[in-house]
Amino acid sequence: MKKIFYLGYYNLPDSGTNFVLAAVNKMNYICEAVEKAGYSTEIVSASGAVEKKFCKSKKIKLTDKTTLKLFSSLPRLNRIVSVIDRVILKTKLFLYMVKNTNKDSIVMAYHSLGYMSLVKRLKKLKGFKLIIEAEEIYGDVIGDEKTSQKEYDFFKIADGFIFPTELLSEKVNTKKKPEVIIYGTYHIEKEMPKLFSDGKIHCVYAGTLDPRKGGAAAVEAALFLNGDYHIHVLGFGNEKEKAEMLNIIDDISKKTEAKITYDGLLSGDEFTSFIQSCDIGFSTQSPDAAFNSTSFPSKILTYMVNGLRVVSIRIPAIEKSAVGKFMYYYDEQTPENIAKAIKSIDFSEEYDSRKAIGMLDKAFICDLKTMLKGVE
Repeated sequence: MKKIFYLGYYNLPDSGTNFVLAAVNKMNYICEAVEKAGYSTEIVSASGAVEKKFCKSKKIKLTDKTTLKLFSSLPRLNRIVSVIDRVILKTKLFLYMVKNTNKDSIVMAYHSLGYMSLVKRLKKLKGFKLIIEAEEIYGDVIGDEKTSQKEYDFFKIADGFIFPTELLSEKVNTKKKPEVIIYGTYHIEKEMPKLFSDGKIHCVYAGTLDPRKGGAAAVEAALFLNGDYHIHVLGFGNEKEKAEMLNIIDDISKKTEAKITYDGLLSGDEFTSFIQSCDIGFSTQSPDAAFNSTSFPSKILTYMVNGLRVVSIRIPAIEKSAVGKFMYYYDEQTPENIAKAIKSIDFSEEYDSRKAIGMLDKAFICDLKTMLKGVE
């Protein structure tokens, strides 16, 4: 069985490294799909520790056909040590890939500015087949034309692609190389016991507390909702973003009968049980944000695999996707319009998001297998 090397910032919740739930969940799902397509996977993590203690190098068996390689990392005692550790980590990563890959290897790389030049050097040196998993063009997001050009130059060396939307494919894959589209995780979660029995309609925003990504907009919609609704925020962010969110929740709570709570950052079964206890999921990022032109909000799939209805801003990347017809849209990013979309949902109507995701899952595994064969 051929092994695929999967490079990314992968980590475990208790590993002492930065943990980004959406990215890790998507990488886990892709590994499952790779296995079903007839390959094994070795995840090679570019993540360093954030704890003030030494972390050993190790290889962990995640499943029968998926392993995780973690490199040792120095204790992050101060900024100087952190910089030194990042340089050492990149060196270890480079040498490991030099030692373990050849021209017949397949390397999947989760696109990142952090190791883009490293992958280019490895590709030139070892000649392996490179599949780039491009979630977005970061230069476009931050408005840096030079960075965007570097990314487009990087994409040129790919032998295949994994994209989150058809729109990004059209923008990047002009040479029509083998590709596959995956909006997010298609792993359908098992049904868990409900946590709420108060008769309210529970709405949830789950994701980053970055103000551009819509958490505040979801909370502000409560201004136009009554006491029948409870809005939950599950999110991650820095201390400033968290403080800002708590201030917004406190301010809006004084002006509405709807209940609003920040419920922290959950993972695993705790997260799944909480999400499944809700009725509506919010995808409320600003339509003017640059990343919305080509990226697909992974939270939409998170809601759908757990059976929730989804209230979303109407943007092409979502509306033109295979799940676009399942959304409850609003057209203007205002609290009143978001609230109207929430109140428009008729819970007596038939709705089966899990069935739709199951169809996407089967199609993705088939398309992935075709893409991998095309790259070989």
